[in-house]
Amino acid sequence: MSLVFNFIIGFLAAFVGVIPPGLLNMSAVKISMKNGRKQALLFSVGVCITVMIQTFVAFVFSRYLDKNPEIVDFLQKTALGIFICLTVFFFFIAKDTRREIPEKMNKSKTNRFFTGMLIGVLNMLPLPYWVYISISFAAFGWFSFDQLSLWMAVIGSGLGTFAMLMIYIQFFKKKDDKLVFRVNMNYIIGCITAMISIITLVKILNDL
Repeated sequence: MSLVFNFIIGFLAAFVGVIPPGLLNMSAVKISMKNGRKQALLFSVGVCITVMIQTFVAFVFSRYLDKNPEIVDFLQKTALGIFICLTVFFFFIAKDTRREIPEKMNKSKTNRFFTGMLIGVLNMLPLPYWVYISISFAAFGWFSFDQLSLWMAVIGSGLGTFAMLMIYIQFFKKKDDKLVFRVNMNYIIGCITAMISIITLVKILNDL
């Protein structure tokens, strides 16, 4: 059963993690618009492979932290403050994401796969993100750190990332020859960080 839970957590956490507009999904959209969906597909596969490697490294670090509960307790309290601040920011401060997206993009169609891997490496956010996700769900008994279960979560993270990138490619439209995003993503991100804040707060209160 731990294999199934790890895969689901890996998939959903990656799927949600790629929702905010950023370097990875914006690049996939631009490549799709300029060079076609086949090139965007190659780029996305490269990104996913890098994400899977980063996820595995984060899980190895998380397994060490899981054996040191005093460190985990400190990290959870710190994360709670960070996510509360992020929730306030995305709901009340951040600018509307329904704006034009710059279309300037190198038109070279070569090595999109390796470009995806490189850009994935430049995006270091998955490392602390996966550490937090794995530690938090492990505290509830929903995540396992045995080797096979970790690999299931890693595979899930790759598939979840790929699925959201494909949705991004479908979700953008052209308007007057410019890319425009259809919804304000800040509210979605704010809801996600609010949910994570609530989960973290519940866990901290249960430990008191």
